[in-house]
Amino acid sequence: MSIVTVLSNRPAGRPAGRPGARPTGRATVLRAPGLDWVLMVATLALVTLGTLLVWSATSTRADLTGGDPNAYLRKQLVNVAIGLVLMVAVLATDHRWVRILTPLAYVASVAGLVMVLVAGSTINGSRSWIQVGGMSIQPAELAKLAVVVGMALVVAERTERRWGRGVGSLEVVAMLAIAALPAVLILLQPDLGTMLVLTATVFGVLAIAGAGRAWLAGLTLAGIGGAVGAVSMGVLKPYQVDRFLAFTNPGLDPRGAGYNTEQARIAVGNGGLFGQGLFDGSQTRSGFVPEQHTDFIFTVAGEELGLVGAGVLILLLAVVIWRALAISAQAGDLFGRVAAAGIACWWGFQAFQNIGMCLGIMPVTGVPLPFVSYGGSSLFAGMLALGLLQNIHLRAAGQVRR
Repeated sequence: MSIVTVLSNRPAGRPAGRPGARPTGRATVLRAPGLDWVLMVATLALVTLGTLLVWSATSTRADLTGGDPNAYLRKQLVNVAIGLVLMVAVLATDHRWVRILTPLAYVASVAGLVMVLVAGSTINGSRSWIQVGGMSIQPAELAKLAVVVGMALVVAERTERRWGRGVGSLEVVAMLAIAALPAVLILLQPDLGTMLVLTATVFGVLAIAGAGRAWLAGLTLAGIGGAVGAVSMGVLKPYQVDRFLAFTNPGLDPRGAGYNTEQARIAVGNGGLFGQGLFDGSQTRSGFVPEQHTDFIFTVAGEELGLVGAGVLILLLAVVIWRALAISAQAGDLFGRVAAAGIACWWGFQAFQNIGMCLGIMPVTGVPLPFVSYGGSSLFAGMLALGLLQNIHLRAAGQVRR
């Protein structure tokens, strides 16, 4: 895609620009070389693959579909269409308006988290969803992006006004304050998986923004202490504690807390090198893996597409994260650099957490696989972030040529 604006020479008087300048007889062209097509193609490939995996995981589940094997396919296609519209809207927004609208996005995300606690729906022990027009919205997913851009805006505004004196303690405290309110509201749901992703994302944003080592070390110790305190003070629900115990000892409760991990391992192991074939996975068709179309979607790839197919999925995720980091490195301003890197941290840790729990190397916490798992909220947040990355890329790549 190329955005070209041509300013023609004026027929009379002085040309636009420097007073007293002489006409050059040539037009001035503002060119934006185009989208990051590697990022775009990799993301759309993930979305396409994810839609097929969701269809496979639900087509034989009459308890989910009500007897319509294509029910979740249609729902996911609607989610994809809405996500694409959101991506284009952010991509086409002027960079200055992105910064202006960031506080509004943050306030809206906090309001959504408050609404969840007041009038939300409880699913699988967590009060994290709001029912809107027959669609379940999870504000915590959108809050991840709001926190990233909010922290990026704070550090950019403060640093730019201080003429590049760097990130000091006041900036770090302000960034932590931006993250603290959504974190507390998410913990009250309680949504442990989102809390872990948010914590890792905030740490990554602080490190990229230039926070001192003392701050990073202190936050690491505080995080460990907070986790121990949450368990000892009963903040976590019993089933969440049981999941952590099952992670440390998979054989502790194979029919209870350890059931998900055990069935996930069996499904992935069934796939072998090339898999059993799309729509032909034995564990998938039998419905043995709980929440397979959302949190455990990777097990469908492992069983039906095998090591090769699952490897391609991981490679696509790696390409997306790599391009996000590349856009961060090329960004022309601090806001874009921190926001893009924060998005990369968010997607990277969430993908590691999701795939890790399917393989038994991370505890089961219930987070979706970016761009692959079923669900509108996760996909909407991801596509909004994709639009922001492309917006930052276009701004950095644009140049004036004569």
